[in-house]
Amino acid sequence: MSAPVRSSDPTGPREELAALESAGLLRSLRSLDSPAGPKVIRDGRELWNFASNDYLGLASHPALAEAFIEGIHRYGAGSAASRLVSGTLPPHRELEESLAAAKGAEASLVFSSGFATATGSLPALVGKDDVVVLDKLCHASLIDGARLSGAVIRVFPHNDVPKLDRLLEVIRKKQAGARVIVVTESVFSMDGDLCPLREIIETKDKHGALLFLDEAHAFGAIGPSGMGLAAQLGLQDRVDFQMGTLSKAAGLSGGYLACSAEWRDLLVNRARSFIYSTAPPPALAHAAMASLALIRSATGDALRESLHANIAAFAPGHPSPIVPIILGENQRTLDASKALEERSYLVPAIRFPTVPRGTARLRISISAAHPLEALAGLKNEIAAISRDRS
Repeated sequence: MSAPVRSSDPTGPREELAALESAGLLRSLRSLDSPAGPKVIRDGRELWNFASNDYLGLASHPALAEAFIEGIHRYGAGSAASRLVSGTLPPHRELEESLAAAKGAEASLVFSSGFATATGSLPALVGKDDVVVLDKLCHASLIDGARLSGAVIRVFPHNDVPKLDRLLEVIRKKQAGARVIVVTESVFSMDGDLCPLREIIETKDKHGALLFLDEAHAFGAIGPSGMGLAAQLGLQDRVDFQMGTLSKAAGLSGGYLACSAEWRDLLVNRARSFIYSTAPPPALAHAAMASLALIRSATGDALRESLHANIAAFAPGHPSPIVPIILGENQRTLDASKALEERSYLVPAIRFPTVPRGTARLRISISAAHPLEALAGLKNEIAAISRDRS
């Protein structure tokens, strides 16, 4: 990733902003005028929402709202301190115990966000004498966590297991005593493809490495009871660190890492984003318990069935709710996103540095809450825009 454009003007960022704009990379915040459901209102217009990670439609589920309100009545609005001081409350412990059981792990630790989970955990697990081996398309939080750790960083081409094997072999020859962690995602957030998890596990075991698996976009959406790709393949007990979020299919916010009890104890003592952050609101943890129960229930199974039926209707054979349409050029992608919004569909334009240069794309997120007519309509509009611009 190239360094950001720097301004020669010491008084402000004007030149940097101008450079971003000319490259088609300038972002701005645009608010919604409604809750973030399958339909939203922006600037007075009703839009079908294909920009959300709310894969099961739980963000607006009444059971979660009721649990949130109940949590506030029981435990108050805030935790008032970090977990190690006085901020650990019953819902935090209960949620961690439930997540560990659901993920087939000895223990888990909850963080304030998925980003905080990655940037706190990796530096706690490895240091300057160790090695982190990242898939080339890993999320920014995983890259930042690896950088913050001070460990040697190695990158293997996306989902290229033979290359990973050769890389680990070289690392072991040069640094036999190093702690080596392979980092990848089960569902990649911008491409929607899956990692070859079984092959990666066999490779990391062969070389005595650990595996840090980010299941952020799989949790709730894939696998038995929605517990992700590792559960789907029966491999949870062979994944050393199972990371996930409560911010996507769970409909709330927060992150977690499921692991052994000893690794959890180390995180409690070393993970700076955990140690030095005020604990998540206890009401949020209480609501997350309700979300986890819902995800693992018959209702959750029915929602996943609807989700995968919607995926099959929109993109037959695609393995996840994330469907990219790669257009390449920034301006072309921005224009396509704008055209879809004018036709009542909210679909984000994703550009560098979120994705590699030259791979700007529309990122379509499918939810169980989308009716079939919305999916068919979006498909038709994308085809129409493609014809208009060809």
